[in-house]
Amino acid sequence: MSKHELKDKLIIALDVDTEKDALAFVHLLKTEVGIFKVGSELFTSCGPSIVEKVKKEGRGVFLDLKFHDIPNTVKKSAIAATRLGVSIFNVHSLGGYDMMKLVSEAVRDEAARLKIEKPKVIAVTILTSMDTESLKRIGVRGSAEDAVLRLARLAKEAGLEGVVASAAEIRRIRETIGKDFIIVTPGVRPTWASKNDQKRVTTPSDAVKDGADYIVVGRPIIEAEDPCAAARKILEEIG
Repeated sequence: MSKHELKDKLIIALDVDTEKDALAFVHLLKTEVGIFKVGSELFTSCGPSIVEKVKKEGRGVFLDLKFHDIPNTVKKSAIAATRLGVSIFNVHSLGGYDMMKLVSEAVRDEAARLKIEKPKVIAVTILTSMDTESLKRIGVRGSAEDAVLRLARLAKEAGLEGVVASAAEIRRIRETIGKDFIIVTPGVRPTWASKNDQKRVTTPSDAVKDGADYIVVGRPIIEAEDPCAAARKILEEIG
């Protein structure tokens, strides 16, 4: 795997709440990776302008807002994300088939109208902070892995290009849906990092070996004494 391919597999989560901190990490780490994740904390603090500023640094943006509402509302949010020019964004699969189908069609049409590259639209399945016991407490029967697989199938049927799923589910998703389906894996923790609030976690090398297209790493890099060295260490692991 080339250095360029490795850089594209690692997404760094900008888990900070100020533009100053976010852009400082982008400036520091942009030579190490190709995509930065803008989540709800940063987006709520800084607004859409943070996406534009990351893009101006020549890097892609994974907009991680997990849109989940009635279909027409999510459709409008998806069109807005497309206009921002993000590389990837997600919706929550629990919004249902109709919501995901409408989003898929709206994003395709809007990108064609604007004559821009269509963002990859993926679905969140089960948050990596939840496990089978967590699901049981909210009335979801069966294992977390079974729930992820059901939701991944639904996302594929609705026309989305992939899912967010923990490494524990990668192999079953591949077996069921095939290789032409993006899997973004959060909850990735190197052996030298704390799990924090994640439950279904894995190491970077195991996630990629199992078939993850992208891995998302936040705190083990941005809270490291030397973030660049931490990013390079992870790239070496997955390489």
